[in-house]
Amino acid sequence: MNKTVIKFKKLNENAVTPTFGTQYSAGADLYSAEEELVINPSETAFIGTGIAVAIPEGKVGLIYARSGLACKKGLAPANKVGVIDSDYRGEVKVALHNHGTTPQTVLKGERVAQMVVVDYYACEYEECESLDDTARGEGGFGSTGRK
Repeated sequence: MNKTVIKFKKLNENAVTPTFGTQYSAGADLYSAEEELVINPSETAFIGTGIAVAIPEGKVGLIYARSGLACKKGLAPANKVGVIDSDYRGEVKVALHNHGTTPQTVLKGERVAQMVVVDYYACEYEECESLDDTARGEGGFGSTGRK
């Protein structure tokens, strides 16, 4: 398997090196570098990871929920998927939202999200008068479902 090296810098003594749960994990676990923090129901808190990363040009770091944290505690990224651009060098933070009905505590050193690094296409948008026709056309949400 071809591996890309992602350079990172620890910004404080609480920072934990991103890790992979298994040999074939796509996402690297990100850890809270914050002191214990309580997130109340329907609230969002920014959790600092204590690291900055250098995502290579042509790639993007996508921040996803950890399934265990989301399913067991109701904590998931507020923006559903965070985006770390290749030119960003600040601290990676996770906006965790409590979707549950009880306060949830996030501990220092707890895994709070996972980051998947992927290629992306650099695009330009060009305005035009018409678009090519397709079988779907302008069918919106639910238009391809079974009848």
